[in-house]
Amino acid sequence: MTGADGDPRVAELRGAVARLRRQLAVLPGELPDRAAADEELAALDAMVSHGLPEVPRLRRSLLLIAGAVGSVSALSPALSEVRAGIDRFGQLPGGR
Repeated sequence: MTGADGDPRVAELRGAVARLRRQLAVLPGELPDRAAADEELAALDAMVSHGLPEVPRLRRSLLLIAGAVGSVSALSPALSEVRAGIDRFGQLPGGR
């Protein structure tokens, strides 16, 4: 799909994903789902890099990432930025 060139939502989400990836990379200690989070963040970045992504797929990625890193309070602000970036692509049916 095309049309993402110059879309500020794409730039914002890619920036939020990059920040979360950097913070995850320098996080000390063991995180059992670190590899899963890294893989899904890479997939999310690829999705938005290749056109306007589908909102349900973005939300699925967010759930997977949140499940992998959600309990790490140090990553909470960056994860919130990713969520806000995804939310800018559209609301779920029913206003959720």
